Amino acid sequence: MPGAPNRPPEVAAGPAAPPPPAGDASAKVLRRLVPSHVALLLDSWKGGAPPEVLAPFEKAEAALLAGDAAGATGALDLLSIRFAEPRWPSLAEPFRRLRVAIPAPMPPQWDPEHALAAPEKELRRARRTADDQLLLAEGCVAWAREHGIDTAGFAPALVVARQALAGEGLPPEFYAALDPVWATLRGRLPRPKAAGRAAVAAAADDG
Repeated sequence: MPGAPNRPPEVAAGPAAPPPPAGDASAKVLRRLVPSHVALLLDSWKGGAPPEVLAPFEKAEAALLAGDAAGATGALDLLSIRFAEPRWPSLAEPFRRLRVAIPAPMPPQWDPEHALAAPEKELRRARRTADDQLLLAEGCVAWAREHGIDTAGFAPALVVARQALAGEGLPPEFYAALDPVWATLRGRLPRPKAAGRAAVAAAADDG
């Protein structure tokens, strides 16, 4: 009716996703799988995600449910490369952090962290991943809220995670706060739609 407040767009809910096997390996997969799931629901995919992009996501989901964390990780690696392909629409922040382009070969010494000891390298890599995880979690929760998906209980966990990263290093409470967000949000997301041929062609032209 005229003058009525704008309502956020709602996303049609599908059947709840079956829970994955418990354990650290599944939790690590969900940290990439769930933000990739939300990325496939973004409006930039006109008419749905192209089959070339949707296929590795579905393979990762199936592998996770089968208890094959390594297979799920491999499928997500392929999906991250697909996200970086210039023929598709560019992902908005923070979802651009899911993209991984295939780098050109370069001598190891060109890496600014080449001279660091292995533990220091690993710590820096883990911290960069955590920084991205927080931004992705905040972006996913914001997207879900804007699309009428229940986000109750997520805000306190995001506060704890942000506080955990306020200092140096990577305290264990960071993922202790964030992993339940990924597990719960996964069960509330609708399945990504597959685009038809016309939509795929339009997406490639606009990308």
